[in-house]
Amino acid sequence: MEQRQAIVAVLRRGDRVLAIRRGPAVARPGYWQPLSGRLEPGETQEQAVVREVREEVGLTVAPLAKVWESETDDHRFRLHWWTARADTGEVVPDPDEVAETRWVTPEEFLALDPVFDGDREFFERILPEL
Repeated sequence: MEQRQAIVAVLRRGDRVLAIRRGPAVARPGYWQPLSGRLEPGETQEQAVVREVREEVGLTVAPLAKVWESETDDHRFRLHWWTARADTGEVVPDPDEVAETRWVTPEEFLALDPVFDGDREFFERILPEL
């Protein structure tokens, strides 16, 4: 089975990152995670970051850098992790996809439950180095 490509958008405001709780219309609702979404045909990773963030939480962001790659625990998706600046604007979640949002420190993210193992690894190992 071919792996699909997806982005993870690590939105930063000061020392905090935007965490979302997955909404009722998506797989595995209730999990906390950074924003993510699949790439559409012909789309660059940067374009996907901008589009997914706008669709899911209504923010306009500037992608900064790709900082990591991982795959989902079921191996269906290769995840391209990008940092992005989200200095201004109001978070307006799409209620189907996003049940709740919080700006959290890395420590606060690791205390959320449930979270995916790959996201936990990012917050423990990758983010502190950025």
